[in-house]
Amino acid sequence: MPETPWEALTPMTRQTLEIDGRTFHLNRPPNFEQIFEHPALQQAWQDDEYLPYWADLWPVSIELARAVLREPWPAGGTALELGCGLGLPGVAALSRGLHVIFSDVDASALRVARENAHLNGFSHFELLRFDWRNPPSDLQVPVILGSDLTFERRFVEPLTELIARVLTPDGVCLMVDQDRPPAALFRDLLPDYGLSYSTEKIKARAPGQPAYKGTLYRIRKQAKITST
Repeated sequence: MPETPWEALTPMTRQTLEIDGRTFHLNRPPNFEQIFEHPALQQAWQDDEYLPYWADLWPVSIELARAVLREPWPAGGTALELGCGLGLPGVAALSRGLHVIFSDVDASALRVARENAHLNGFSHFELLRFDWRNPPSDLQVPVILGSDLTFERRFVEPLTELIARVLTPDGVCLMVDQDRPPAALFRDLLPDYGLSYSTEKIKARAPGQPAYKGTLYRIRKQAKITST
């Protein structure tokens, strides 16, 4: 599994975000494009076309954090953030009282997410490193969070299968997408894996960037019909 070299990410810069009246602090690499110049990442691209997309603050992650803040969560739930990267939605979930499992394939992403959780005053959470194509067999959670995960077509089916395997029967997955082309395949595959969904159109904007159109998905297990 890939691990972005720490020297390619540092020194970090700190960013403060105001979302729905709450303040969040994030440590993040200052130059996203420069990271790709590191020889180890050039090799990771050759091995598996891997790029550390996680190291940027994507606009839809801010909108997912906003959705997390507004959702009526039951007390004591556990949320798994897929492809957590900087960890903003997971930190928002911690602020709502959820127990959070930050997950990513890149060990450095988990290190940054841990630092950002601590930076915002949280210490009770988990880190879990795995590839969507080979998830832990015993992982089950009532809440899954994901932002901008359908950026590559080759990962859409493993992602869909993962949601179907990990989400509990009464759970919900909140996904926010920037309406990238592979999202059409994602919508087509959801019913094939026993998942239903509703959508809400959004506009996503990161500080200093233009607004992007996007979609918020609420994904659930399809209700099973029993014969009498």
